[in-house]
Amino acid sequence: MQEALLTIYPWLTAGHVIFVVFWMAGLFMLPRQCIYMHDCAPGSSEEALWAHRMGLLRKIILTPSLIVVWVLGLTQAVAMEMFTQGWLHIKITLVVLMSGYHGWLVGQTKKMARGKRPLSEKTLRLVGEVPGILLILIVVVLYLGRIHLA
Repeated sequence: MQEALLTIYPWLTAGHVIFVVFWMAGLFMLPRQCIYMHDCAPGSSEEALWAHRMGLLRKIILTPSLIVVWVLGLTQAVAMEMFTQGWLHIKITLVVLMSGYHGWLVGQTKKMARGKRPLSEKTLRLVGEVPGILLILIVVVLYLGRIHLA
């Protein structure tokens, strides 16, 4: 099995990167959609439209991308036998944080779809920066970890 995984490793990597991009795009879009929905009157047709859009984003892009990122990332780690690498533990911890942020944000959007506004627009703008910060940290850890492998 190890040989088969190594043979397809470039494809695993390509798929992983592609779905990370999709996931990140969704994580950047969802808080922005919350901001647009924030001023809509609860129960209005405009609120329903934004709730529908956020639901589609979650169902079509965010959740499937999250799953594929995890599956391909862990498969890469198995293929390259990287589980003993300290940098990978840091990266996985950061991805767990990103996944937690994803879940928390989904919860906030569901509350908003029910007419609640648990977060202010300013807070939504601030939390919208979280995935970017985590992405920077993940890329730096990945880059520095790979340098030490070479």
